[in-house]
Amino acid sequence: MIVRLPNWLGDTVMAVPALRALRETLSGAEIMLAGPWAPILAGQGLADVLVAYPRSWSGRLHAADTLRRFGGDSAVLLPNSFEAAAAAVYWGARRRVGFALGGRSWLLTDAIEPPRPRLHQTDEYALLVEPLDVAVSARAPRLDPPAAGSPARVRARALLSEAGAPARGEGRRVVGVHLGAVYGSAKVWESSRVVEFCALLRSVGDAPVLLGTPRERPAADEVLAAVPVASLVGRDRPELLPALLPELDALVSGDTGVGHLAAALGTPVAVLFGPTDPALTAPRGPVAIVRYPARCAPCFHRVCPIDHPCMRFLDAATVKGRVEALLVGGG
Repeated sequence: MIVRLPNWLGDTVMAVPALRALRETLSGAEIMLAGPWAPILAGQGLADVLVAYPRSWSGRLHAADTLRRFGGDSAVLLPNSFEAAAAAVYWGARRRVGFALGGRSWLLTDAIEPPRPRLHQTDEYALLVEPLDVAVSARAPRLDPPAAGSPARVRARALLSEAGAPARGEGRRVVGVHLGAVYGSAKVWESSRVVEFCALLRSVGDAPVLLGTPRERPAADEVLAAVPVASLVGRDRPELLPALLPELDALVSGDTGVGHLAAALGTPVAVLFGPTDPALTAPRGPVAIVRYPARCAPCFHRVCPIDHPCMRFLDAATVKGRVEALLVGGG
C-alpha cells in the first residue's frame, strides 16, 4: 500500500486521522507514505516506510523509481493532481484511489466524486480511505512530540536560550509568533500589528518569540527594530519544528502548516484567518480561530487586491485575549 501525501505541511497534518485509521485497520499490510513532508511523520507508527517525495520534477523521477521498487498493489492519492495519478500507474499500483479531479479519472480505478459542498480537508481525506473499508472515527490530527530528553528537544531548548527566550516553567510564558505563509501575503498579519502584539505580551511578563523561514527576515527585522523580542526566524528548520513547537506555551500563526503541526502536537494555537475559510482548513485540537468579519472574506486571493481589511483589522488586543483564554484553558 502506497499513500501519496499532500504537497504541503498543513495538508499532510490534516491527513493524519486517515493515515492512522488506515494503519490500524490494515495492521498486516506494509504501508509506504510518500510526500515532501513525509519525514515529519517519523516515529508516529503510521507507516513502515517514509519517502521524501520532492516537489521538483527531477527529484520526483528518482523517487518514482523507489516507489516502483516497493511494489505496492494499491495507492491512495491525496493530492488532486494529474501527475499523482500518472505516477501511481508508473509505480505499478493496480488499484488507484483518488478524487475525480484534474482530468485524471481514467487513470483511477476508484474515482471518487468530490463532495459538494466541499468538506473540511481532514474529512475529505477520510473519504479517500473508505473504499478500502477503512472508517475514520477520530477527526483531530494527533502527533506525539519527541521525548523531552531527546537530542531534538535539547537542541530546540538551546536555540530558544540562544535567542534570549526563557525556558518553560521559569515563570514567563513563551508565545511563538509565526510570521509567514507560503500561500501568499494575503494570509500574513502586518508587521505593525505584530509589534503591538509583542509589546502587549511583554507588558504582562510573557516572552514572545518570532518564528519563520528566511523569507520572513525582512518582516522580522521590522518587528525587532520596534520591540525587543527573541527571534528564531531563519533558524527554526522544518525538521526541528516537531521538537520546537512543544517548547512553546502557545503559538500565534496565520492559516499555515506550522499552526496545524503545533495543534497536532498539543501546543495551543491562535490561528488568524483572513482570505481562507476555517470551515475547510482550520486546525483541529487546542485551537482558537480569530477573524475579522470583512465582507470580502473568504476570497482565497493569495495577494489582496485592495487594502487587506481581513487581516489589517485583526487588532493585537483581540488576539492577545484569545491567546490568554487558550493559556488558561478556556479555548
